[in-house]
Amino acid sequence: MIGKVFLVGAGPGDPDLITVKGLRLIRSADVIIYDRLIPHELLGEARPDAELIDAGKAPARQRLSQEAINALIVEKASQGDQVVRLKGGDPFVFGRGGEEALACFKAGIPFEVVPGVSSAFAVPAYAGIPVTHRGLSSALTIITGHEDPSEASSVDYDALAHLGGTLVILMGVQHAAAILARLAEAGLPAATPAAVIEWGATPDQRVAEGTLATIAAVAAALDIQPPAITVIGEVVRLRGEGVRWFGELLAQAI
Repeated sequence: MIGKVFLVGAGPGDPDLITVKGLRLIRSADVIIYDRLIPHELLGEARPDAELIDAGKAPARQRLSQEAINALIVEKASQGDQVVRLKGGDPFVFGRGGEEALACFKAGIPFEVVPGVSSAFAVPAYAGIPVTHRGLSSALTIITGHEDPSEASSVDYDALAHLGGTLVILMGVQHAAAILARLAEAGLPAATPAAVIEWGATPDQRVAEGTLATIAAVAAALDIQPPAITVIGEVVRLRGEGVRWFGELLAQAI
C-alpha cells in the first residue's frame, strides 16, 4: 500500500503561525522530514512513535542534498507511510516544494500541498514593516538572495530598480552587499529606506535599519547572520512611525 506525502509550510519562526491543517498533519504523521528553519517546537506535536528526520540545509553545510531528500520522501511514502515534509515558511516560495511535488508525481506517489505563512511578508510584519501600504507601496517583489548578481542571473536588476513598491530579498546575507550595489548601479536611489531582519518572528529577532547606501555596512557592523531578510522601500519608514510592535534584541538606524 502506497502512503501519501504532505508538503507542509511551517510558517516563519513563531510556532503559533502554523495552519490548523498543518498542525493536524504533524500530529498524525508516520514520518516527518523537516528543515533547519522550522519552528522546532512543532516537532513536540508529533506522535511519540513518529520518525523524525532532520534534512536541514545550512549555507555552509548540507545534511542531505535536494536529490537525496526527494528520494527519501518517495522511499518513505512507498513503504505506506504518511509523510509530512515540513518546510519553513511556504513550500512554494523559494522552498523547493515544486521539485519535491514533481518527484512524487514521477514516482506515482499521491501528495498534497499545505501552504504556510511565508517569511516574505510575515517577517517584515513582525519587524513593524507592512510590505504594502496605501500611498507608499502598491507592489511587492520577492527575490532570492542566493544568486550572485555579478554572475549570470535570472533577476533583472535594472527592472527592479525602476519597478517601485517594496522589494524583499530572501536568504541574501552572503551576497547582500553585491545585490545592493547592483540595485544602486541600476538607478535605485541611495536614500531608499532599507532594513535587514535576522531571525524574524522569534525571540532572537534583530533589526538593522538604514538606506540602500548604508544598510550593508550597518548589517555587517551588527554581525547580522543568516537567516535574514532584507526589505527595501518607503514602507520601512512606517516601523519608526508607530507600526513597530514586536520586541527585539536590537534596533539600529543610520
